Amino acid sequence: MQKNQQSIDKMLRYRWVVWGVLALTYIIVFFHRLAIGVVREDLVRDFNISGTTFANIGSTYFYAYMLMQIPSGILADSLGARKTVTLGTLLAGVGSVIFGLAPNLPLVFFGRLLVGIGVSVVFIAILKIQSQWFFEREFGTMSGITSFVGNLGGMIAQTPLALMVAYFTWRSTFAAIGVISIALAILCYFIVRNTPGEMGLPAIDEIEGTAQGKGPLKKPPLLKGLIQCLKNWKTWPSFVVFTGFFGSFVTLTGTWGQSYLVEVYVMDPSVATNYLMAAVLGMALGGIVVGKLSDGMKRRKAPMLIFGSIYLLCWTMIVFWRGGQPPLSMLYPLLFILGFSCPIYVLGWACSKEVNHPAIAGISTSIVNIGGFLGGAILPPLLGRVFDTYGGQLAPVPLFQRAFLYCWIFAVVSFLFIFAIKETNCSNIYQQEA
Repeated sequence: MQKNQQSIDKMLRYRWVVWGVLALTYIIVFFHRLAIGVVREDLVRDFNISGTTFANIGSTYFYAYMLMQIPSGILADSLGARKTVTLGTLLAGVGSVIFGLAPNLPLVFFGRLLVGIGVSVVFIAILKIQSQWFFEREFGTMSGITSFVGNLGGMIAQTPLALMVAYFTWRSTFAAIGVISIALAILCYFIVRNTPGEMGLPAIDEIEGTAQGKGPLKKPPLLKGLIQCLKNWKTWPSFVVFTGFFGSFVTLTGTWGQSYLVEVYVMDPSVATNYLMAAVLGMALGGIVVGKLSDGMKRRKAPMLIFGSIYLLCWTMIVFWRGGQPPLSMLYPLLFILGFSCPIYVLGWACSKEVNHPAIAGISTSIVNIGGFLGGAILPPLLGRVFDTYGGQLAPVPLFQRAFLYCWIFAVVSFLFIFAIKETNCSNIYQQEA
């Protein structure tokens, strides 16, 4: 009995080491997700590009990320998180170096594409690790903590990145991030383990006794599991919620937010990044709160409705208050609350996992994860076309109001889909619903 307890204690300690290494790689993921907006002027100057082309450079990451989500889930469920994240982070590191040293526009796109493909596998692998190393009752909380850590990368991609670019140049900064990514890939290979069993430690279901009294649950083949997830209507409301909420947020903080603040409020770019960092900080903290609140309430839907309504209200104020120019004195709290209320999508990952077969957590969460990056890929170029079409005709305030109207519409549609989400009470209901 004592030896068994020692094994349990060792598992409970080492799981934080495994998660910690993967969380470090997730910081890199968020950095690349939001960094492009800060170096907009540098890219426009060095490559003489239009607003649409700049937005397409940013969207390359999201298209690659989006298209890789189902393959990422399959890799996490088959190859395992350790090898998947190692290879992905290594590829992202090479892509970041290419992006930073690119002498021409095609190589800029190619580097950005490699980064998007590489980092696309990280988060799904972390969710898979959470399902193997953490208790089911901890999933929402851990998803929120993971989102918080990732958002630290988003914060680095604001004011700290602007300072690094000013001091080291954007090229040296992205090349250095690439080298750091390669080092993290090596660290991941030597430290991460897919399951406690690979270290001779007891599995979570052994400790919880979750296998008792429920009968055997046979793991489906990966292709069959994928088809089951795709055909399960309960998977899709979370997909739509993630599309509109994350897509609109990342369009503001990762692509057009700095231009909005500089042109509408006549801010210095270095000051504008502080406002965007407030939004990213809000998202980081909000992810922890919504995850912990959901697990504490043993509800998924109610927290999503509460936080989602606040998020929609914030976008309504940005787009319609004073014709699209809220008072400067309200901007810090408005952007912070926008970010704080946005990460209800962390519960969408939990919902997807809880309405599908528990053995294919990677696949089920990857399908939902496509949504956010679909929004992140579609929205910035839509806004870019608005700026290219009406930039010479409209003043900055009505111009950005017209553009941000797309973000508001996406947020409205996604909020309505929260009502269609199946309440799971924070436990897997696949067997009951089958």
